[in-house]
Amino acid sequence: MKQSVRLGRIRGITIGAHWSVGLILVIIAEVLAASVLPAAYPHERPVVYWSVAIVTAVLFLASLLAHELAHALVASRSGVKVRSIALWMLGGMTEFDGEPPTAGADFRIAVAGPLTSLAAGALCYGVAAAIHAAGGPRIVVAAAMWLALMNFVLGVFNLLPGAPLDGGRVLRAALWRRYGDRESAERGSAVVGQVLGAVIVGLGFVEALTYNVLDGVWLALIGWFLITAATAERQTNAEIALNGVQVAEVMTPHPDVASGWHSVADFNDEAARSRQDAFPVVDFDGQLTGVVLTSQLTRVPAGQRSGLRVDQVMLPVPPAYRAAPGDPAAPLASRMPLGGQVAAVVLADGQVTGLVTGSDLDQAMRRRKLTTSGR
Repeated sequence: MKQSVRLGRIRGITIGAHWSVGLILVIIAEVLAASVLPAAYPHERPVVYWSVAIVTAVLFLASLLAHELAHALVASRSGVKVRSIALWMLGGMTEFDGEPPTAGADFRIAVAGPLTSLAAGALCYGVAAAIHAAGGPRIVVAAAMWLALMNFVLGVFNLLPGAPLDGGRVLRAALWRRYGDRESAERGSAVVGQVLGAVIVGLGFVEALTYNVLDGVWLALIGWFLITAATAERQTNAEIALNGVQVAEVMTPHPDVASGWHSVADFNDEAARSRQDAFPVVDFDGQLTGVVLTSQLTRVPAGQRSGLRVDQVMLPVPPAYRAAPGDPAAPLASRMPLGGQVAAVVLADGQVTGLVTGSDLDQAMRRRKLTTSGR
């Protein structure tokens, strides 16, 4: 997210704002002045509503900055250089120069922001309670309660487990610590982010059609941002690691294939002898018709395996998941694997010549990082 306005520097970190921050400040102030504050404290002059609303909107922007600063300061203590912080319409983004050295550091950097938001929410709630107990202005109590609620929502929402949200970083750290593989952990958190975004988009459409159009559109916009940001994150990492690499260099050549006309029971015996978990499915002419996963085969009830053919339980392979040996490998890592495993089936002259799985791509990225780390 590029900065449109530079706001200053804090501990050597450049702080800036995208032009959309002005838009969201106007929207927040208008909502507060037109509905939230009048509902809590009716019959006040518009100038009072707008004055309190503008101050509250600015304080909310400050809480967003505190969220991002928490990430930045913990990252600096963990040895990760921070380039800048940019505030924008849907929150803030902290740009790092480098990656966390350990899963533990990754976790600490990720949770710092949501914990700060939750602490800010608790602080605002305490301020609201104190003003109310002292008999202070109800309009200020309402503003402080709104800030408390928004910070609680910000903290909880950011803990949802999918990149690029902070919860996605927490998930990445947990997977990294569990399996010792940062690339696989990063890919997994990005996939979850794409799925989470799609779910939120769907909920937004439901909201727009059944309850409130504006709220639904806003929810769908957030979901779409998650999808595009998670996809872009995967694509950027893949382009850096797999720049110049062809599909032929990362694929499993001449993989075991499944004959579509065989029964599931017969093919299970073949699959048990293979080291693969995914198999291209071919017809009598050797043409690709789909892919079948061992997880699909095991879900077929034992009593039905003899009566079902492999091509009846397989997944179709869309054109985007078909590749040639000379194609670039980086784009394969930027999309959700088919069935959670298959990045591409590789074809030459219409025949299956290779298979690329998520594990293949992770191994290729690790190899490239090893060969380039000393340069």
